Amino acid sequence: MLVRCCSARGIAACAGSNGRDVSATAVAGRCVAGKDGCGWRWAGRRETPAQVWSVADERFQENLEAAKAYYEQHWTLCAPRSASALDRPVGQWLSNLRRPGALADRPEWETALLAIDADSNPAWPADWQRHYAALRELLADENDQAGQIGGTEVLPGFTVHGMDIGKWRARQRKPAAWAALTDGQRERLEQLGITPFTPALEPETSAKASTPAVSAFDRGVAALGQYNARTGSVTVSRGHVETLPDGTEVKLGVWIMNQKSRRTKFNTDKLATLAGLGLEWATA
Repeated sequence: MLVRCCSARGIAACAGSNGRDVSATAVAGRCVAGKDGCGWRWAGRRETPAQVWSVADERFQENLEAAKAYYEQHWTLCAPRSASALDRPVGQWLSNLRRPGALADRPEWETALLAIDADSNPAWPADWQRHYAALRELLADENDQAGQIGGTEVLPGFTVHGMDIGKWRARQRKPAAWAALTDGQRERLEQLGITPFTPALEPETSAKASTPAVSAFDRGVAALGQYNARTGSVTVSRGHVETLPDGTEVKLGVWIMNQKSRRTKFNTDKLATLAGLGLEWATA
């Protein structure tokens, strides 16, 4: 039975000085823990090890410790690519692991990440998850699940780790932004007591209710959110047309190209909305 391996040097020592590859049958019965610098221990001869020492596994464990350190400070593993912890580029490492299929052959790695953060690889943009996690912990610290701190509403300008949580919270409540969210995102916000703004009712004396105008930008946001929720992607072909629940058709591919070409003229709110949908060029 394999107990432990502490280093590749120790394994090589068990194989002798001729540099041959180490195998379970080659070292079985000869190597004991601590002898010749080896950390393997075998019970009996010719026994196959239950776990083979791997450089990748060792590196994963080292990066995992950095990820834990980051989570303790930021309450999420959806770190930006530039983030570091314990002198390791943990942001880029976690971003690589969130790529589709990156953990397909490493279920034990995925389990280890989920044990730290159940939303370590959400179906929505990592930037959205970072803001949500900050607001969640902020409200949890104050034991107030209605979007207030000590009786004061979280207003725009209230920042956590450089993120304007107040502005982000208000933006999620806008009808167009709310419609663009996935069911999972809405569920998480509702658990914090956050719901969409309710349009003010017209006076009863009004002859007929007026419908607030929806801008082309808001329609595009809603269409892209709907497309992302259905496909898991924000990569849209130029000719694609997305139909909203009210029957409105949005030329989504053209809309995205237009927003990209006009992004230098957008205010921070619009850019943040686009970035929250997963359009990386909106954060450049």
